[in-house]
Amino acid sequence: MWRKASVAALLALAVGYLYHGCPELPEQLLHYISPASSHSSPQSQHRLEQVISNAWDSLITLPTRQWTRVAVGVNACVDVVVSGVGLLQALALDPGSGLDHEVLHSKEDLREAFVHFMERGAAAERFFSDKEVFRRIARAAAEYPGAKLYVGGNAALIGQKLATYPALMVLLCGPVGPKLHEMLDEQIVVPPGSLQETDEYHLILEYKAGEQWGSTRAPQANRFIFSHDVSNGEMSSLETFVASLEEFQPDLVVLSGLHMMEGQGRQLWEERLKEAVAAISDIGKDIPIHLELASMTDRDYMNSIMQEVMPIVSSIGLNEQELLFLSQAGGGPHAHLATWKGVPDVGQVSDILLWILERHGRSDPSSEADLTRVHFHTLAYHVLATVDGYWANQVAAVTAGARVASSQACGTRTVDATKVELKAPLRFHSSHSEARVALSLDPAAPVTVWRRGNVTFHMTPVLVCKQPLRTVGLGDAISAEGLVYSELKSQQPF
Repeated sequence: MWRKASVAALLALAVGYLYHGCPELPEQLLHYISPASSHSSPQSQHRLEQVISNAWDSLITLPTRQWTRVAVGVNACVDVVVSGVGLLQALALDPGSGLDHEVLHSKEDLREAFVHFMERGAAAERFFSDKEVFRRIARAAAEYPGAKLYVGGNAALIGQKLATYPALMVLLCGPVGPKLHEMLDEQIVVPPGSLQETDEYHLILEYKAGEQWGSTRAPQANRFIFSHDVSNGEMSSLETFVASLEEFQPDLVVLSGLHMMEGQGRQLWEERLKEAVAAISDIGKDIPIHLELASMTDRDYMNSIMQEVMPIVSSIGLNEQELLFLSQAGGGPHAHLATWKGVPDVGQVSDILLWILERHGRSDPSSEADLTRVHFHTLAYHVLATVDGYWANQVAAVTAGARVASSQACGTRTVDATKVELKAPLRFHSSHSEARVALSLDPAAPVTVWRRGNVTFHMTPVLVCKQPLRTVGLGDAISAEGLVYSELKSQQPF
């Protein structure tokens, strides 16, 4: 057991480190690292993580008008989760230098791409083009000691999370094989047209913070996903999904899986994306649509999604990689950045979020776009950006998303302050490039709010799990939880 003085000293060091060496701490943080705290018991000490967790619990309240029927589609599969380094070693692959590949064609491509992202601690997803080689790798993964099978695919994972709320009826549409159907929550309704004879499998290669393979050392825990998935890759369930909405009568639609088409080649995705836009446009204008994005590498494809899909959805969810790539593809703010260095700068993130809502959303009153909400999540913090007048209860929504990230990563029902740590910046700015406001984190009121024009930003830190049990599906759980606590206002301002 740590000595009391040691706890206080370590906490002070941690706060100093998190503040990136700046000699002045935000005033509201001084209380939590005062020398007096060393005189109390470990149970009663003021720990930043416990204060934030308690504050979250008081802020998270369900909206006045809640969703009752949510339709989710269209990517679904079975995830095979294994140790990435362990599986690659079992495939007789040696460590070496990393190199990203937009599409994987061989085991060597897999090794290089895995190393590339492992050394950055970044999540990624790629298509494996060779069906037979993929099957052999999948067989080895399923037989690898400790391999686990889970519900997979953004839509299925979001559906599973939503189904934990008894008052919600959930429709899931996607390629659902017998194994996946067996694993789904019994509260989830699967239309007959979505059932197929065989399952689609995705391989999830996980690595832990500090794990080493050759000269590569992971700065944080994450995963690399790959598959040879034609059903999801062609979004073959999309028309079935849209057709089922008339009978199901949802009050919210959640759409994911567009990223899967990227690996099918330009000719297919150009044609299929047009069909997807037509199908999405058939959904009633009174039904809000949330689009969940995922890892992509083709700038033309991402730009097409921005131009054609984003304006016809109400909300999007994305992480730091997808946010920066979106800006790079569309020539947005900070597009010159090759990658984020460490924790993404809050001001730069704010600039890109505002650009999305101005360029492709309803921030401009004269715009006919439907997009009014962006839920951004990264390891250290989350930001919800919403056009004023459309959404309510967003303080609860952003904190609920952060809370589930902390608890689910650690495999606990609630946040355990001893298993998590604060990695969010303690001081930051509302923008990186224009007239900006200096902001800071208050642990007792851990949602920082600022406005830029008619867009309001809600930011909260994440209590990062020190030893995460599973990182797959965290983004989907975050978006699902944020949506549960979000309320779409009935009165529209424009």
